[in-house]
Amino acid sequence: MYQITIKVNGKDIYLTEFPTQIITNILLGILKSLKDVKDIKDAVIELKAK
Repeated sequence: MYQITIKVNGKDIYLTEFPTQIITNILLGILKSLKDVKDIKDAVIELKAK
């Protein structure tokens, strides 16, 4: 199982189990499809407006 942490504009966003599972499965699917990515122990994704 994975732990997910989301911050928006510096504020922690609380997630219940359902959105946590959905976001986790989507991110794992995207990451596992990338070349040279096999065993995922942790990942950091940042999204910043330009």
